[in-house]
Amino acid sequence: MSVAENLAAIHERMARAAKRAGRAPEDIRLMAVSKTVPAQWILEAYEAGQRLFGENRVQEFAEKRGALQGLEHAEFHMIGHLQSNKAGSATELFHAVDSLDSAKLGDRLNVAAEKLGKILDVLIEINIGGEKAKSGVAPDSPELEYIVATAHMWPRLRVQGLMTVPPFTAAPEGARPYFSELRRLRERLAARKLPSINLEVLSMGMSHDFEVAVEEGSNCVRIGTALFGERAKP
Repeated sequence: MSVAENLAAIHERMARAAKRAGRAPEDIRLMAVSKTVPAQWILEAYEAGQRLFGENRVQEFAEKRGALQGLEHAEFHMIGHLQSNKAGSATELFHAVDSLDSAKLGDRLNVAAEKLGKILDVLIEINIGGEKAKSGVAPDSPELEYIVATAHMWPRLRVQGLMTVPPFTAAPEGARPYFSELRRLRERLAARKLPSINLEVLSMGMSHDFEVAVEEGSNCVRIGTALFGERAKP
């Protein structure tokens, strides 16, 4: 199947999942995860109507960026782990960083955005399964508390919500408890009415489990393999 056909099929599956949960499909965004994908495939997705893309590596996207100039209304988000020493490059290249996992990184991104005269949207990445191999802050960690307490000191950042990558389970249904936990975490944080934090975005669900994520409240699913096919390991 072509990228356009895959995209249409994914939207149909999202709509069915939304209907099961009593939600409006138009309230859920599809992010095309374009890591390791050539620029031509991104252009094909754009021609098919896709506008939101996620990349995992600063250098990889920098190399593709020239071929993607002039795509009106296209958004490119950094969704992979971001080292604080690459905050400046990421702020320049991306419309948003969806993987904020420390106050130190928030400080660096705010400084970089100030230098560029830019407002940068960010999501806080939550390591919902406590996996040592994954980035993100634990949902009950002092670091998360420090981030939410510090956010008002980042005038160039807009904290828009939470993102997670749950532990992989062979059956998509196995991810449900993790998605439910992230939704409840957002509800608890939102109830505190924290200054300078907007928690509208709940980014969770990928090719393997996005329908379960939609049923559990995700309003941004990140789809790579189901859209572009299996890719070689970098």
